Amino acid sequence: MKIAVLGTGTVGQALASRLAELGHEVSVGTRDVTGTMARTAPDAMGNPPYPAWAAAHPGVRLATFADAAAGAELLVNATSGGVSIAALAAARTENLAGKVLIDIANPLDFSRGFPPGLFVKDTDSLGEQIQTAHPELKVIKALNTLTAALMASPAQLAGGQHSVFVCGNDPGAKKTVTGLLESFGHTDVIDLGDISAARGTEMLMPLWLRLMGALNTPMFNFKIVR
Repeated sequence: MKIAVLGTGTVGQALASRLAELGHEVSVGTRDVTGTMARTAPDAMGNPPYPAWAAAHPGVRLATFADAAAGAELLVNATSGGVSIAALAAARTENLAGKVLIDIANPLDFSRGFPPGLFVKDTDSLGEQIQTAHPELKVIKALNTLTAALMASPAQLAGGQHSVFVCGNDPGAKKTVTGLLESFGHTDVIDLGDISAARGTEMLMPLWLRLMGALNTPMFNFKIVR
């Protein structure tokens, strides 16, 4: 499958490398190709700049948001939640029409420091805002409740025996995304219903962040026992 991963950060890199490993044709989308490839400093978390990752993954193409989306059959939104809608606007409506978008972003608000709050919650969600702003997309919220390494390779923890969630308005799109997640090694993909269920998965983030601090590691996940 031709897949565009929008976003060059840790999440985008983890998913792009995993998708390429599984045999998909992967492009990574960015606002400014030249600027992205000129980075030399580590990111805010101390990770190497994008060019270092790109050198190790020569089969993954870097393109503008619009060019990456134009050539893709499926899109992954791995941008920061605060810029997600603008990034998708930059990808252009004609390049999004009829395509499935896996939305991984969370509406984190760092204006008051760490841990962040959420800039939308309770009666709305970032997933819903993306769907409203881009009705031409089939938005499926998924993978936003665990760290990037486990999104891409869940078997690193408990043999993959933990839970992830999907929600969205299009049953066929959810089936496509569920199949992709299972190809990553996810063993328990739970369908929560329509895109409004993104409110719940996004509101898990404050708990997730507190758990990361308490456990002193991001390598954990929820398991729904039933």
